[in-house]
Amino acid sequence: MMLRIGTRKSDLALWQARYVQSRLQNLGIESELVEIESFGDKIQDIPLHKLGDKGVFTKALDIALVEGRIDLAVHSLKDVPTVLEHDLVLAAVPERENPFDVLVRPNTTKEDPSPRIVATGSIRRKALWLNKFPNDTVTDLRGNVPTRLGKVDNSNWHGAVFAAAGLQRLGLEERVSEVLDWMLPAPSQGALGIVTKNDPEILEILKKIDDLAVRVCVESERLFLNTLEAGCSSPVAALAQPTADNTQIRFRGAVLSLDGSKKLDIDKSYPIDTFSSSVGKELAEELIELGALQIMNKE
Repeated sequence: MMLRIGTRKSDLALWQARYVQSRLQNLGIESELVEIESFGDKIQDIPLHKLGDKGVFTKALDIALVEGRIDLAVHSLKDVPTVLEHDLVLAAVPERENPFDVLVRPNTTKEDPSPRIVATGSIRRKALWLNKFPNDTVTDLRGNVPTRLGKVDNSNWHGAVFAAAGLQRLGLEERVSEVLDWMLPAPSQGALGIVTKNDPEILEILKKIDDLAVRVCVESERLFLNTLEAGCSSPVAALAQPTADNTQIRFRGAVLSLDGSKKLDIDKSYPIDTFSSSVGKELAEELIELGALQIMNKE
């Protein structure tokens, strides 16, 4: 069997697709990459949150799946809508990379402007940054990883916020100036999602590269997001991960106003053998009772 793997054209997307290709090759499954340009890649001059939440980076690949031009699509899971259309299936979630965000400073020493300027295209990162540093200014930043790094180096910014996973996958760890472990990541950040049609033969193959421990964590995060009726461009953060002794799963979530002035947090731990994705729904409902929806919709 020769599987056709759909991928966006960016360096990071191609790395991710080749990673899945290598995992399949280890199983004796041959595959080829099919590069497809997404709507989000075509439109670079509009902030991400203004493009909408419904599959900005995934819809073109969904269409290719439905039309039979590819057999599976590889995504950064945080870009995948929590509800899939066209009878598509989240078939596998391999092991997760570092889920946290990092700060990247310009590669030459520059004096910080006053007020400090920090760049990001994410309204979650913007809200969390302003919640911690309300006197800073946050400016928009779009583009693939190399493009964004170039903009940082030619700016007078304090720095820009990137996902650690993207830099690590591209071998750019040396650009990390600070790990922002206080900044809760986007739901399922650092994880890959492999989407396909409901084809029993392909699903059986992909099940072999599915990491069940990672999957239950990211599915709880995605259910947290879904229950809040929020999309991937909303000021919502969530992270479920095993504790250091591997006996519990700690789930942390946050909902913020767009300007970062208001924030609701939740932080609970559960025995690892009883943890299920439904925890995400339960904790989101707790935050809704405390006014989460009103906070998120605050302009």
